[in-house]
Amino acid sequence: MDGTVLVADDDRTIRTVLTQALTRAGCRVHATSSLVTLKRWVEEGRGDLVISDVVMPDGNGLDALPEISDMRPDLPVIVISAQNTIMTAIQAAEKEAFDYLPKPFDLPDLMKRAARALDQKRRLPTQKREETGQGSDLPLVGHTPAMQSLYRLVARVMNTELPVLITGESGTGKSLIARAIHDFSDRRNLPFVVVTPDDLVPMEGPAKLLAKVGQGTLLFDEIGDLDAEAQARITRMLDSLTDPAPRILATSQGDLSRRLKSGAFRQDLYYRLGGVTIPVPSLRERIEDIPALAEHFLTRAERDGMGPRALSEEAAEILRAYPWPGNVRQLENTIQRLMVTGSEAEISRAEVEGTLGAPAGGPMVSFDEAENLSASVSRHLKRYFDLHGGALPPPGVYQRVLREIEVPLIEIALDATGGNQARCAELLGINRNTLRKKITELGIEVTRRRKLM
Repeated sequence: MDGTVLVADDDRTIRTVLTQALTRAGCRVHATSSLVTLKRWVEEGRGDLVISDVVMPDGNGLDALPEISDMRPDLPVIVISAQNTIMTAIQAAEKEAFDYLPKPFDLPDLMKRAARALDQKRRLPTQKREETGQGSDLPLVGHTPAMQSLYRLVARVMNTELPVLITGESGTGKSLIARAIHDFSDRRNLPFVVVTPDDLVPMEGPAKLLAKVGQGTLLFDEIGDLDAEAQARITRMLDSLTDPAPRILATSQGDLSRRLKSGAFRQDLYYRLGGVTIPVPSLRERIEDIPALAEHFLTRAERDGMGPRALSEEAAEILRAYPWPGNVRQLENTIQRLMVTGSEAEISRAEVEGTLGAPAGGPMVSFDEAENLSASVSRHLKRYFDLHGGALPPPGVYQRVLREIEVPLIEIALDATGGNQARCAELLGINRNTLRKKITELGIEVTRRRKLM
């Protein structure tokens, strides 16, 4: 990596870490805690890349972006911020930031983005709109990588003409994402029409919908649930569109590709809707966002006239440990019940357990464990591949991954059965000889003991 990087952050530790990392990578670095100093350096022609915080002692980094762009149109700016909301990502994109990362950021990830910025010397497509106050209540908050990727994707597709398919479990906020795409786009002053199955029943239904939406946004909510006749009418309607046409959005709780293979969903409609697919992560995939979401709902309830309440540390831990089959919607309802049913300033662990229906101190198990495990394994594997910096890992990944999963699975099963290999084989659903072979191959130590259960 080669070039001069201007770092602006009021946190001395972050300035030091970035300076050391960029210097080791071959860059020259100028670091400051002042936006005034940063803008002076830019005006003087210094730097090939800017990495800037948002909240600074003498100003706002996002507000400084247009000024930096006027002075140096070719200078890429990477925004880093502890304000982990969809608005920050959208504002960073629309004010021509090259990229956006949340705090705390992953240093290798930031270094890769910095290298790309220095190589490309170009910024993201401009996405201009007038400032509005809409969306401040959207619970689309979070600093986890899954949510930050979602924010960036929403910001990039916001003003394109491509159809968008938003997928995710019930309660993850798919309709909120659709509404955000409309409310922050150039179409925000035009109609936003949600299509219901009843709208498609009469023959004149599609024509009425098009007349109602005009050049606004048309949302087909849970399109995977529509029957064959409704799908056919939507397909014909989309084929009849002429410029200027409405923006087409759709949401789906189920996996449309699976329904496509089974013949339950039309192939031609699937390809007309899937210009861009935005997957919305489940709450289980972003448990670190649960405290921020809970705080958002507590603050909103207080603003609506309820007494102020706060979560105790033990209560917050229970919320983090719960599997949340109903996702964000279930969390919101839980917080609302806690606000109504309690009067103490601090929400206790017992209150949360009572509201969730979980026994005090007992495990909280859901039928989504397999999916949760899959998501966890997926995150670990993605990180494993990312750690190789764009290169492929050494050959033999399949066997290494299987070994990593098999060893703890067999060890835990043996422990649960007191080392009884016959019971362990039955529990795992494999042949006893197969279990013995794996114990030998994997070097697993077996200790026989009486299991008191």
